[in-house]
Amino acid sequence: MGFILNIESSSTNCSISLSKNGKLIDFIEKNDPKYRQSNTIHQNILDLIKKNNLNFSDFAAVAVSKGPGSYTGLRVGISSAKGLCYALDIPLISINTLEIIAAGLRSYVKGNIISLIHAREDEFYYLVYDNKMKIIKETSIEYLNSNSFLKFYGEHELNIIGLGINICKKILKNKKINYPDNESLPSSRNMVLLSEKKFKNEDFENLIYFEPNYMKNFYLNKKKYLFINSYNVFDNTWKHFFQNIFNPIFKSNS
Repeated sequence: MGFILNIESSSTNCSISLSKNGKLIDFIEKNDPKYRQSNTIHQNILDLIKKNNLNFSDFAAVAVSKGPGSYTGLRVGISSAKGLCYALDIPLISINTLEIIAAGLRSYVKGNIISLIHAREDEFYYLVYDNKMKIIKETSIEYLNSNSFLKFYGEHELNIIGLGINICKKILKNKKINYPDNESLPSSRNMVLLSEKKFKNEDFENLIYFEPNYMKNFYLNKKKYLFINSYNVFDNTWKHFFQNIFNPIFKSNS
């Protein structure tokens, strides 16, 4: 089996990693509060390939975070992944951002686990696991209030991880809530086992029809909505990218 290139750009953390047979080989990531993934993601991919003395032909698949998360970050990451898969004729794997966050949990916990991402104001995307990491509530949206998540409290503490922890602490006052980590940025390092499992199961996406899971419509303001086909938007960008950056490398490696 070849290498899997893992791409995570759904937050401020632009993260690229290489894995093989379920093991992390190397990674590059940078947390940029200004969401400038488009300025770094392509060069980071090239740097990682060069650093590990690889060719594009060494890739067996590309895995990418599918959302929810930043609109711009998701479009950049998924457009990059789709472009590579199309050019290399390899499969595309997509992984829920909330699953990537949960995979980074560093300590054992007894109660249920909520992986969440702050959307805006008091609104959160969330996914719920039991303590054996079995999903018991699929990805949903919640406007947090003091009674949120009550049905997921059990015999043990309710564990909350993800992005927006400080906001959660201000709203959720229940003493049975535990925060195992502070802010948990999604990282491609935590995609390794998830992408390996999907690769073995041949759980691949359709390159033509696959789109990010935004969970809601992209909007300009509360009254005016803007619907975007992200791949039309990025089509010209990718034509330029492959013609001027990847194509010369493909030719030199052939």
